[in-house]
Amino acid sequence: MIVKVGFRNLETKEYPKGITLYEVAQEFQRYYNYPILAAKVDNEICDLSKTIDKKCIVDFYDRSSYVGHSVYGCSVQFMMIVAIHRLFGDKVEVKIQNSIDKGVFCQVYGLELTKQIVQKIEDAMFDLVHEDLRYNKISVSRFDAIDYFKRKKQMDKVKVLKYISNSYVNLYRLDDVYDYFFNEMAYSTKHIDSFKLTYITHDGFVLSYPNIYTPDCTFDYFHRPLIADTFAEYTKWGELINVDTAADLNEIVSQGKYGDIIRLSEAHYESQLANIAEKIYEKKNNIKLVLLAGPSSSGKTTTSKKLALYLQSKGYRTHSISIDDYFYNRDETPRDEDGEYDFESLRAIDVNLFNKHLNKLLSGEKVLLPEYNFILGKREYKKKWLQLTENDIVIIEGLHAINEELTVSIERRNKFKIYICPFTQLNIDKHNRVHTSDTRRLRRIVRDNKYRGHNAADTLRMWKKIREGEEKYIFPYQDDIDMVINSALMYELGVLKTYAEPLLFSVSEDDEMYPEAIRLINFLRNFLPIPSDEVPRDSVLREFIGNSGFSQN
Repeated sequence: MIVKVGFRNLETKEYPKGITLYEVAQEFQRYYNYPILAAKVDNEICDLSKTIDKKCIVDFYDRSSYVGHSVYGCSVQFMMIVAIHRLFGDKVEVKIQNSIDKGVFCQVYGLELTKQIVQKIEDAMFDLVHEDLRYNKISVSRFDAIDYFKRKKQMDKVKVLKYISNSYVNLYRLDDVYDYFFNEMAYSTKHIDSFKLTYITHDGFVLSYPNIYTPDCTFDYFHRPLIADTFAEYTKWGELINVDTAADLNEIVSQGKYGDIIRLSEAHYESQLANIAEKIYEKKNNIKLVLLAGPSSSGKTTTSKKLALYLQSKGYRTHSISIDDYFYNRDETPRDEDGEYDFESLRAIDVNLFNKHLNKLLSGEKVLLPEYNFILGKREYKKKWLQLTENDIVIIEGLHAINEELTVSIERRNKFKIYICPFTQLNIDKHNRVHTSDTRRLRRIVRDNKYRGHNAADTLRMWKKIREGEEKYIFPYQDDIDMVINSALMYELGVLKTYAEPLLFSVSEDDEMYPEAIRLINFLRNFLPIPSDEVPRDSVLREFIGNSGFSQN
């Protein structure tokens, strides 16, 4: 029997029923720069082992796409797990922790690492590449999977499967290792041929691999101590309070004790602000500008307002200046390659005027500040005067705040730069981490719907451009910072689930964002819902779910 397969709605070919996507992909590989890793069949993301049994529309993904990059990352991580198993057996355990500098930090238990051992693991991974082994997907009953992981003493997987209602779950097998993952895998190890391992400490290393911005190769890992230490500190804190995985959180929620973890999380977040206020106070003769930047949905607005309160408690008078008020008038705004206004670029900001005003303020002059009218697309002046005295500090938060070019005329010693991001510590299990970008994405879906009238599909569609802006205008400036704020809250995914899940279910099956909506729905199934009634009104989470004690923009 013959089935017709349309490729990107551009051409249609006929194939025998039951042919695999991998076989079809070979015909279309010439259109791609890198090995095809996954496919979309009638708007459903599939691995290449899937067979085609009916007429359909197919598209393929290599590692230069978001889907392909996700598949590549999961596949190389499984390959690393298998390599460690080959070298050390069950006595050594690996935990995939967090993303860092285009890679992931991995911890090893049961073995003291050296640079030589890390090199052996990398070599064993390349052996797997050369062996061209298949990633095999197997559907098993949830109870059989639980029984298997109990025998292997992998209790983290046993606990997470306890809170999943599915009758059947998918496991992947590579070599003789079975594991539970939430993402599709590549067809073969031969397609996962670029990666590097970098020794960091006696119990951890970084696994780096290509990303969608540099798919050609794997760059050497660049260590950023402040960010690495922030992740490490939050991880240790999670272990200290016995909340290391989604299952740990679910156990607390199932006992009705979620209020305790909410209060603990909020106290930890507040302690960071108190620490920063103290650091600034120690430099009180120098610091005049506090500059706060971070990627989308990091909680910059709430954090800047709360930090102002902490600084006021130290005797400062604080003032906020919005970078957005210094946008050029609409007719002077630069455009991007698509011809649309590029509000993300630093070129959209009147940097000269901004610095002129800052210098006058720091000299004690009285300055009339602009206010940007987004409806009319121009700056207006409405008697918003500001004059600084000796104990005054200006807080500036925004996309470009830590970019030295924004405040180029102000001496570095007068500036205190803060990078903020929800560095999610919580894992689903030891081999399935929670991506920081997913936490931010869910926050933004909820906020955009509540305050901007966007549906989930609208926000998901914008995410690619949002991420591109972050890569250009935020991440390159992480090295020149004084402090890091981790705005992740241990409990927040349970709360976000109650708000985001209905919005994600509203995405139509024929919408191009439907596969991503389904991925996030499946991700959220790992978390029990947490009511928002005990979330404090001054919590950074309220910036997204509503009912904040601070005014919303």
